[in-house]
Amino acid sequence: MSSSWRVRGWVLGGVVMLSGCSSAPSKMLAAPVTGYNHTSSAINRFTVNGASGANVGPHQGGGSEVCCGAVPRAWTPGLRAIVEWEKDPNARPSAKWPPIGTDAYRAEYKKHAVQYTQHSVTVDIPKYETAGALKVHFLPCDQVRVSADNIKRGNPAYPYNFSMNMEEPKVCQ
Repeated sequence: MSSSWRVRGWVLGGVVMLSGCSSAPSKMLAAPVTGYNHTSSAINRFTVNGASGANVGPHQGGGSEVCCGAVPRAWTPGLRAIVEWEKDPNARPSAKWPPIGTDAYRAEYKKHAVQYTQHSVTVDIPKYETAGALKVHFLPCDQVRVSADNIKRGNPAYPYNFSMNMEEPKVCQ
């Protein structure tokens, strides 16, 4: 093949690749995922619309962001999120276990892990003006709230300023 044909091939290839690019902004925005656990259980792992979040200890959250979920740049009515999570109702038993890495430790862990519960829920995402991080709040009675705005927790305009130390009621409805 002559060099002029190679040059034409490279130019044509470049034009084809660039024609797929657009200067219009995407309808979706990459968004970090963070969790807030308002309960005494541990959230071992969770996802929101398939994007993973970090594990969240009891009454903790906000410090670990995982990238990335996707959020529509413009909110639309009916916008929802699917949240799936694994919960450990007894978050700190390992302090009295045998040393990590031993067969005795693995046996204790296996007995403990049968208490883990798996959950899934679909929740509405409240209206936002500007898209931002996906923030997932785990509440007592396996309730979940998700926001996708750029407002920080603690700001009066933020929709879910719950106490981080919420107590589980004796009976969940």
